Amino acid sequence: MVRAIRGATQVDSNDREAILAAVTELVTEVMERNRLTTDEVISVIFTATPDLTAEFPALAARKLGFHDVPLICASEIDVPGALPRVVRLMAHVATDRPRQEIHHVYLRGAVALRVDIAQ
Repeated sequence: MVRAIRGATQVDSNDREAILAAVTELVTEVMERNRLTTDEVISVIFTATPDLTAEFPALAARKLGFHDVPLICASEIDVPGALPRVVRLMAHVATDRPRQEIHHVYLRGAVALRVDIAQ
């Protein structure tokens, strides 16, 4: 069965190291909270708000060992008043876990995006 896992984090600044650190934290939390290995990850879509241009978020996943996992980065639409400096992800995973056992992860200021499911 395929499940989608959502997540987001807010980055401190448009700086390469800040982006990599925040995304590393996010991907690590998604993997740990959902007890996943990279073999179970089918693909990951990363988006970044238009104010984050210093690095591709997917590089953080590559550095964590996602070498054979298809990854792609895209830009979020520039909605007036939206939370700035946010990286989002949607991971598609192969798992037998029911939907209610999937843990979506919202970190840092991005908790405000989904207070209904943020842990």
